[in-house]
Amino acid sequence: MAVNRAELIECLNDLIQTCRDGEIGFQTAADHVQDADLKSFFSDCSVQRAQFSSELESGIRQLGGTPVKSGSVSAAFHRGWMNIKSIVTGSSTDAIVAECERGEDAAIENYQQVLKKNLPPNVLPVVKHQFTQIKRAHDRIRDLEQAA
Repeated sequence: MAVNRAELIECLNDLIQTCRDGEIGFQTAADHVQDADLKSFFSDCSVQRAQFSSELESGIRQLGGTPVKSGSVSAAFHRGWMNIKSIVTGSSTDAIVAECERGEDAAIENYQQVLKKNLPPNVLPVVKHQFTQIKRAHDRIRDLEQAA
């Protein structure tokens, strides 16, 4: 059975919040690492998450809904980036990378929850593409963490 319009809007709003958390988390991480390549990677991830939020907001508007402005939409979704600000101050690059991986773990979990639903054909490719890109970033972060 297809997901109803209200449930779809709620799911997309949950993903918007996930992306916004990632955007802020990655920017915070970028601001606190010294390595230029890592700083660039985290900044790129932050910009990417902002783009993902915009894509999802557009999808919600097409459905006649209102994108979330701030705050968590659903308590069912784990907020994986909540600790980033407390971790980065005075922390090592390894600790920051580890926290970024935890944030991406939560993002993957959130996207998987939404992808389990019967999404309409105009929404599914967007969510799948974003999920693939988030998994790719997660894998790179995991590799960085393991190399440390």
